[in-house]
Amino acid sequence: MSRGTCLTRQISSVSTSMFAEWLTTFSFVFGGCCSNAVTLEQLTSQFPRAGSLITFCQFTIISIQGLRRHVTWTSYGPRLKPRRIPLTPYLVQVVLFYLVSLLNNAAFAYSIPMAVHIIFRSGGLVISMILGWLFAGKTYTNSQVVSVLIVTLGVILTTLSASEPSSGSNFDANTRVYLTGIGILTLALVFSGFLGLVQDYTYSTYGRQPKSSDGAPASSPPTWQESMFYLHFLALPMFVTVRKDLVSQFIALSSGPVASYTVAVPPSISATIRPSLSVPPPSALPSATIAQSKAFLSFTNSATASSPSSFIDADLFLRLQLPAACFPLFLNTITQLLCAIGVHRLTTQVSSLTVTLILVVRKAVSLILSVVVGWGRKSKQPENVDMRMMWTGAGLVMLGTIGYSLATNARNSRKQKVE
Repeated sequence: MSRGTCLTRQISSVSTSMFAEWLTTFSFVFGGCCSNAVTLEQLTSQFPRAGSLITFCQFTIISIQGLRRHVTWTSYGPRLKPRRIPLTPYLVQVVLFYLVSLLNNAAFAYSIPMAVHIIFRSGGLVISMILGWLFAGKTYTNSQVVSVLIVTLGVILTTLSASEPSSGSNFDANTRVYLTGIGILTLALVFSGFLGLVQDYTYSTYGRQPKSSDGAPASSPPTWQESMFYLHFLALPMFVTVRKDLVSQFIALSSGPVASYTVAVPPSISATIRPSLSVPPPSALPSATIAQSKAFLSFTNSATASSPSSFIDADLFLRLQLPAACFPLFLNTITQLLCAIGVHRLTTQVSSLTVTLILVVRKAVSLILSVVVGWGRKSKQPENVDMRMMWTGAGLVMLGTIGYSLATNARNSRKQKVE
């Protein structure tokens, strides 16, 4: 085999690997994050007060996913692996990240449409700029300031687009509820701004690759994986403060409509379990409360199965009945995991400018899926939303974000040339 052929194959292998890596990252960012927005809207439209439960499930699934990378078993039990960043700098980040996530999901209980939620959360540039100027001594160019003002105008227009509920005797009450939700989102933006400052300091101080003298193995997970795990894992005990809300929200979801899922059992398995088939009724389960009114698990033959069996080679079906909210809640937690992995992977592959621009496009896709396509919502168009004003605000937010990113990139380039 010639040297040229070997080189061609190596280049082809590298290109294929890079393409697969980029395809995976973009699938996680767009597929995971956009699907997460759809399932979140579907859940919050039916259960607007389930924000704490949704946040808890998201934190739990991300923590479980990271256990195998960051926890090891010793003769004394499970222990955390050596970290690139000390545990202390994570504590402030965990508190802020917990509050931001909880407040963002809790805002849905105050009549905040998904479109407003998406655009409002994109307007954190003004908060970050003010906090950076006050606490980090940062300075900004005129182009950056103008871009932030455009973003702020867009956020104001978006907020006003849904601030006029239907007229009636509850007009003042609905307005107060809506403004309360906007206040919660604003507080979440402030906490998010402080979180950004703390993370900038942490990564600039501890974000380098670990050396052998630090005690951390060279094969330890990347910093973004470590940060994603600890921000969620260390926050789990904090949900004790909202335990009553978690219980009440779980009961509300469990008491809602029931969905039936039917799965065909292969003939080889059905022939084995049929003679000993015995499923106790739900009332026989210990401490059965919610399950007493539902046929949680049952087997049925093809004649009584709800799914057509003409194209399925099976005569026994497993029918599982669960609250209808369980499936979108499960999808929401899984897509949140994929979204978090995709965004963090993206930060290691491209510059911060490219990350910002890609996330702007991602939010635009989520907005289109929510408003234009109507996925995750029963009605085609959000109720009580001035669509013209909302789209104008969304355009200004995206235009200002792109302008700020380009101005920041130009400023950094000038600094590098001077140095």
